[in-house]
Amino acid sequence: MAISALEDLSETKESGVRSYCRNWPVVFDRASGSWLYDEEGRAYLDFFCGAGALNYGHNNPAFKRPLIDYLTSDRVTHSLDMFTVAKREFLATLDELILRPRDLEYRVQFPGPGGANAVEAALKLARKITGRTEVVTFTNAFHGMTLGALSVTGNAFYRHGAGVPLPHATPMPYDRWLGGQTRDFLWLEHLLSDRGSGLDKPAAVIVETVQGEGGINVASPEWLRGLADLCGRHGILLIVDDVQMGCGRTGPFFSFETAGIKPDLICLSKAISGYGMPLALTLIRPDLDIWKPGEHNGTFRGFNLAFVAGTAALRTYWHDDALERATLTKGQHVARMLTALAGSVPGTRIFARGRGLAHGLVFDNGDPAAKVCAAAFEQGLLVETAGPESEVVKLLPPLTISDAELQHGLDILAEAVRAVCLPHSGPEPRRDGRGHGLAGQAGGASGEPEGADEGHGDGYDAIPRLRSS
Repeated sequence: MAISALEDLSETKESGVRSYCRNWPVVFDRASGSWLYDEEGRAYLDFFCGAGALNYGHNNPAFKRPLIDYLTSDRVTHSLDMFTVAKREFLATLDELILRPRDLEYRVQFPGPGGANAVEAALKLARKITGRTEVVTFTNAFHGMTLGALSVTGNAFYRHGAGVPLPHATPMPYDRWLGGQTRDFLWLEHLLSDRGSGLDKPAAVIVETVQGEGGINVASPEWLRGLADLCGRHGILLIVDDVQMGCGRTGPFFSFETAGIKPDLICLSKAISGYGMPLALTLIRPDLDIWKPGEHNGTFRGFNLAFVAGTAALRTYWHDDALERATLTKGQHVARMLTALAGSVPGTRIFARGRGLAHGLVFDNGDPAAKVCAAAFEQGLLVETAGPESEVVKLLPPLTISDAELQHGLDILAEAVRAVCLPHSGPEPRRDGRGHGLAGQAGGASGEPEGADEGHGDGYDAIPRLRSS
């Protein structure tokens, strides 16, 4: 179906709430590794990664075979919270490779298919444990689109979509939100200590160590340790929302590891299934697991295909620290390149920030950021905007991306920035495998990836050859 026909169909049949298809108006058909292909065979390097759900790339062969074998053997797919072999293997692997090596002891709750489900369960349990209702959240936070998650989300656009008041949440400044003018937690400490402040003692504080949708705002380890200390002194539960930044996105498996803290509750989703399948976890400190059987439930909390792929992902990439080290090395390269790019555009205020393989290029407002994303798309790169004014070009490449692919994407981004900020320079022709840039190394007509790019990432996909269009 041609894109115009599909757009017409969407216009009449699909809700107006759709968004990504408006920014990337092509019909995608196939995906492999770091690449998406439209139905005409054109390749797009994916620095969007399913909003962080595809940390290990598209259709990773290490997970595909276990999934195919599981399906063709008529194994259980849907099970709510019944015992299954797939769930047993997932829980055992998570404990063996992730929790015990980090001296972390948590109970695992399967609250439902998405990150908002994990957040809702954490908020609900924190209130049940403490008997208190208030939750402290932070400026520019994003925790999901259900009412409880929205109540602790900062973005006014999303909050207004609720259509009802969103009470029982108190926003506080995130790290460096006040530009260092006020000592960390001074305001919150005073509110908690002064009986005349009007702040009811919170049940919990919920925080992202790196705010993804909020614009790639990075909290320092010192700030996170200070927050954990404040929570401990005041008897407030600390919830870390690691839905987007967990599973290795910032380097270590959990984004809070570099701060040396141990949250009371942890929310995971997105990349935990490995293959982009719906799965969410709420990790609960054992003494806090006071749920009664069935008190919080959901029809799709036991998706066994996600257990199978998630187990394969953990066993493939987390039996040692190779992926963590590679992510940190690649992240340092991205930081250097983005910093140099920001400094290469005279007359335009741009700066870079990020951690691991979550980075942002920050503009003064959303107009140039949107134009850069559009120009990058025309050149074959998928990037989205983030931040309260959509002023940040957000980069979330697969953790498994090769060095050559990573550089290829950064080159396209640099061209897009120059085309927008220095329009007289003009963009180069599309990097489409027909003689331009790194993709010019390829020239076949099969439309299939060339295979391993030795020595870069895990090499299960390389810069592809494309069909002639």
